[in-house]
Amino acid sequence: MIRKHIARALRAEQRSAQLAVHRPAGQPEPAGAPTDVVVECGWGRLLPAQTWRDAASLAEALLTERPGQRDIAFYVEKPHVVVAHAPQQLFLDPSEAFRLNLATYRGAPQRAGRSGFTLRRLRTRADVAAINVLYRARRMVPVDAQAVWKARASRAISYALAEDRASGEVIGVAMGLDHVEAFADPQHGASLWALAVAPQAAHPGVGEALVRYLAEHYQARGREWMDVSVLHDNEQAIALYDKLGFQRIPAFAVKRRNAINEPLFIGGGEALQDLNPYARLLVDEAIRRGIHAEVIDADNGYFRLTLGGRSIVCRESLSELTSAVAMSRCQDKRVTLKLLAGEGLAVPRQADADDEAGWHALLAEVGTVVVKPVEGEQGKGISVDLRSVEDVRAAIERARQFCDRVLVEQFCKGEDLRIVVIDHQVVAAAVRRPPEVVGDGRSTVRELIERQSRRRAAATGGESRIPLDAEAARCIAAQGHDLDSVLLPDCRLQVRNTANLHTGGTIHDVTAELHPALREAAEKAARALDIPVTGLDFLVPAVDGPDYVIIEANERPGLANHEPQPTAERFIDLLFPRTRPMAS
Repeated sequence: MIRKHIARALRAEQRSAQLAVHRPAGQPEPAGAPTDVVVECGWGRLLPAQTWRDAASLAEALLTERPGQRDIAFYVEKPHVVVAHAPQQLFLDPSEAFRLNLATYRGAPQRAGRSGFTLRRLRTRADVAAINVLYRARRMVPVDAQAVWKARASRAISYALAEDRASGEVIGVAMGLDHVEAFADPQHGASLWALAVAPQAAHPGVGEALVRYLAEHYQARGREWMDVSVLHDNEQAIALYDKLGFQRIPAFAVKRRNAINEPLFIGGGEALQDLNPYARLLVDEAIRRGIHAEVIDADNGYFRLTLGGRSIVCRESLSELTSAVAMSRCQDKRVTLKLLAGEGLAVPRQADADDEAGWHALLAEVGTVVVKPVEGEQGKGISVDLRSVEDVRAAIERARQFCDRVLVEQFCKGEDLRIVVIDHQVVAAAVRRPPEVVGDGRSTVRELIERQSRRRAAATGGESRIPLDAEAARCIAAQGHDLDSVLLPDCRLQVRNTANLHTGGTIHDVTAELHPALREAAEKAARALDIPVTGLDFLVPAVDGPDYVIIEANERPGLANHEPQPTAERFIDLLFPRTRPMAS
């Protein structure tokens, strides 16, 4: 039996090695086979190099890449020769190629854990829009929506989508290419491209499920293998492909140099790689405009941008354009609300934690309160929806671990709305929701939280995690569970009352739905604080209604959280207005 398995593995390995070379040198092109094939993929063009007559023609085709797209010449047998035809414009992509042998592939032994989402093909224009939301969230090139929709019935290209059963939200996407349908591949291959999973997806195994879906799709069509190209340092993706049985193959890709793939071919990018997502987003936008970027302190997000005689130091979205006075107004939550109330804006009532009689009276009058440090960020020390004197007193002690001065504030129900204002104009608005886990009938709440926390950390460069602390335990207990409870399949459990992104909250763009009254209030608040960049936290019954309260202002909002809105673009416009793109 062991010998049979070894022999089978050796045959598979030999087969894979044979297939790694697409057409031996000197072998004539099969009669009737298409040549110089270009496959329109929506995010760019794929040029299967084995179909091209010569290296010069392939190089010339790559140089016709459209702005905002990424073309890929794949299966390039002699990449150095192709690059040599335009060495200033082309480069060898630092990606690894992997192959899944569909002749020996076996599907997943069971599909438990997929109960929370379904897999399907692209069906509607809304699906195309959802694909682009995903791609922008993962810093990938969005597709040409019209082109993808027009080609939806194509047998060559297949888009697989993962959809959350409860919300109907698209949480994952992958594109498959059938080589036989695309360019009459005599070796009956296929390939996988542009795999993306929503950073906020609560379900495990979405990426794996999408890869298996396409593998089984092409297996059913009789294809021999499915290839994938992945950046050499994408450890998470490589681990997935290794798990599924993909094998490395000697296949190379050549691309044209452009702003999208610039980090792959310019030197000195190591320091940029160490920046967190909030700083990196802004640096990347600056570099695209020809602005010099110098990393000062990657760990803390400090960098310097220089163009001509103008040089500005930033810490993420906090720049030297924000005055110390404006910064102090935002840092002290008492001062923030006092200023905003003076401008006629709606704010919650407050009491100082040191004034026990004052907060006792507030609690008695409003019934439920929030406790928060006067100064702080990232949701640290905040306790929400406190209804008893004992809970408030305990929350005050927890908050004092982060700041000596603590506020007791009226708890206002509603959606947690973050509005980003840059240069006194609303740029983005998003609803933030508390983190939740989805049961699978096997895992404890603690295990589900730890799993979800790892996914959030991986998706945000370690910026977002769900703490297993007293606040989480209190929130879970209020719903009749504890950390050792096992949730039924598809059962959703909110694990924190706060929606702060650093503690695992999720964010959902609502810019287009924002009521004019909310937009006006946000811009008025930014002018009152005299701050050029701010993230204002609102509580609203509905984002398309006029009612609100403003609970705080952030002098250093995370602009990377607001895809697809142009937050980075507007930030660089503010710092270097002469680099603003000319209106077409």
